[in-house]
Amino acid sequence: MLFLSHLDHPQTVPIHLRTAYTCQTLKPFPNPAIVSPDNRCPWTRFKVATAIVVLASVLLAGEVNGGWDGGRGSQLSERINTAGSQTEDTCPALSLCCPAAIMVISVALIWGVVVGVCCCLWLLLGIRRRQPGEPPVENGLFPYLGCALQFGANPLEFLRSRQRRYGHIFTCKVAGQYVHFLCDPFSYHAVIRQGRHLDWKKFHFSASVKAFGHESMDPSHGYTTENLHQTFLKTLQGDALPSLIENMIENLQNVMLHSDTLKTSATTWEVDGVFAFCYKVMFESGYLTLFGKELSSQEDQNLARQEAQRALVLSALENYKEFDKIFPALVAGLPIHVFKSGHSARENLARTLLHENLHRRKGMSDLISLRMLLNDTLSTFTDISKARTHVALLWASQANTLPAAFWSLFYMIRSPEAMRAAKEEVERTLERSGQCARPGGPQLTLTREELDNMPVLDSIIKEAMRLSSASLNVRVAKQDFLLHLDNKESYRIRKDDVIALYPQLLHFDPEIYEDPLSYKYDRFLDENMQEKTCFYRNGRKLRYYYMPFGSGVTKCPGRFFAVHEIKLFLTLLLSFFEMELLDSGVKVPPLDQSRAGLGILQPTYDVDFRYRLRSQ
Repeated sequence: MLFLSHLDHPQTVPIHLRTAYTCQTLKPFPNPAIVSPDNRCPWTRFKVATAIVVLASVLLAGEVNGGWDGGRGSQLSERINTAGSQTEDTCPALSLCCPAAIMVISVALIWGVVVGVCCCLWLLLGIRRRQPGEPPVENGLFPYLGCALQFGANPLEFLRSRQRRYGHIFTCKVAGQYVHFLCDPFSYHAVIRQGRHLDWKKFHFSASVKAFGHESMDPSHGYTTENLHQTFLKTLQGDALPSLIENMIENLQNVMLHSDTLKTSATTWEVDGVFAFCYKVMFESGYLTLFGKELSSQEDQNLARQEAQRALVLSALENYKEFDKIFPALVAGLPIHVFKSGHSARENLARTLLHENLHRRKGMSDLISLRMLLNDTLSTFTDISKARTHVALLWASQANTLPAAFWSLFYMIRSPEAMRAAKEEVERTLERSGQCARPGGPQLTLTREELDNMPVLDSIIKEAMRLSSASLNVRVAKQDFLLHLDNKESYRIRKDDVIALYPQLLHFDPEIYEDPLSYKYDRFLDENMQEKTCFYRNGRKLRYYYMPFGSGVTKCPGRFFAVHEIKLFLTLLLSFFEMELLDSGVKVPPLDQSRAGLGILQPTYDVDFRYRLRSQ
């Protein structure tokens, strides 16, 4: 459920415009101080020509508006007035148009001068020059944005093309920030282990504040002394997992079989979109697992109370959807007040999660209970700021789990072999525990150990996430330092620069994964149908081959429960329902690249399927 590492890895949000790249393929960089004019690339010559045009515009503007001295300007004005008076008798309208035309030309030229000056300043001050020992650098076509438009249009192809041009490491300006992209998987460890020189918290805290509007959670800023990472580890891993699993499977069965969320029948097929189905089932179940219910076990039987509880969850779902739409823009730095409906949705969620409301809930998770305690005792946050930190947790628990559940279910239904293998594994697991899935019968229970012993479902989920994840692992240089790569090369990194790993390059590498664009449910299974952990590139075993959850200290602390949650979802569907796509030959929907860098990508459109309860 909790892909919390994506609060640790915010990044520049891509913008959907395409820009033609005009510079020719670069040769190995010489010392910039000794590049002769004849060796400049076309883009360099274009910039020189632009400067000449700008200078000419400035001179022409001076002529029209009085010149650089009064004499030449007066002569021009006199010639214009003379020409105007000569044509007044033959064309009276022209005498009215000439002053207006001159004014329009003057204003246009003035604006041209302003733009030209800005371009000159950008060329002089806004472009990084590659220094000896640094990676190749690409400043991009546009001031400030740099390569953001090209990266945002298709991150994977952008990085592949630059890798072919520059090698395994290169620097691109992206929305005002210089980012060093490292593309060699054997060198990932050089970044992941660099805790002394690289910082992951800077982006984590600043992005959370931008998106959710709470006060800073960085202990160094004095608003709190809580160690967030330790809080997550305590409440999402180890001994905390069994109770989360127990509550999640109970909530999933209640939502699927005993509520109005789904219309279930053994005789009638129900049609829905796969993504819409996953959204409503997984959101409600996950929301109740984390934040509890407003009903006690006795009140569960009260119909009016059930309706009120259902209305509360539906309201949270709609507000979450509206806020999630604008999340990439918020991480990019746009103010939330620009998005009226998104701002309202976030504040509605925050009011629902005020501590005074949460105290009335039953069955709340240890994560939320502990966060409430620490907010009240270790921070100086206002009540609404405390509530906004819970909105952050809600978003982190759903934003990647929902699309991950969609892709896992979609690919499984679309592959008859995957469906058959998964169903057989679920039946074996239930048989070993002495359980039988019957609507109206006792609820199913699964332990952590049983879920960990389901390698087929594990491979189905891994393969779906390999094909759909597009996270960006980010570190910021705390000081100038030398980065040593696996090929024995070293590069100088400047303070405050960003180093980024883009695991989709790894996941779609044909030298690691045969036919990488195809779905193979058993790709992560060995010949004994157990988990496969050995992958190779160019004959060398890879340490990092599957990275949807981040890396190193920033690895998602909720990753184990996230996988268990999706396993429970698929297990219950296979146990209680028959499912099939309306069009068995439907194409895989494209990934929505607008969220590239934030984790699991959503589909650009939904796919219809039908389901019904299994007959007894």
